[in-house]
Amino acid sequence: MAGRDESTLTDLKLLGNQNTEYLYSYNPEILEAVDSMHERDYFVKFNCPEFTSLCPMTGQPDFATMYISFIPDRKLVESKSLKLYLFSFRNHGDFHEDCVNIIMNDLINLIEPRYIEVWGKFTPRGGLSIDPYCNYGKPGTKYEQMAEHRMMNHDMYPEKIDNR
Repeated sequence: MAGRDESTLTDLKLLGNQNTEYLYSYNPEILEAVDSMHERDYFVKFNCPEFTSLCPMTGQPDFATMYISFIPDRKLVESKSLKLYLFSFRNHGDFHEDCVNIIMNDLINLIEPRYIEVWGKFTPRGGLSIDPYCNYGKPGTKYEQMAEHRMMNHDMYPEKIDNR
């Protein structure tokens, strides 16, 4: 692949904008994509240790570290837009499981990755933490098989919990 198509960079509204507007309710339209410059498989990983949303029943805040990993195909999510998108969940009321699936679905719609996984590690409330995980591999490819394998094995060796 040659270089990044400059037209995709000029289409970006957020990157480099000094007047960033923070939205306080869920808004997937914030997300922006840029071209991937590489055809090989590689992982892109984002960790968001300050993710917040609201419990849809009580309205109380829920806090999490959100882990997003993907193997791009032709597009990458632009990181500032991802940050603002995740921030838009701040006043969004949804269950933990729904948040991770919504995030994954929105990113699939935006960048059509070869593979993606989203793992939310929520801080305990009432003595119980909830850590939902979801993934997706492009159907009919080795990435679909990878998704099945990772789903079956993603939590075989629980890590040390030090982010709570």
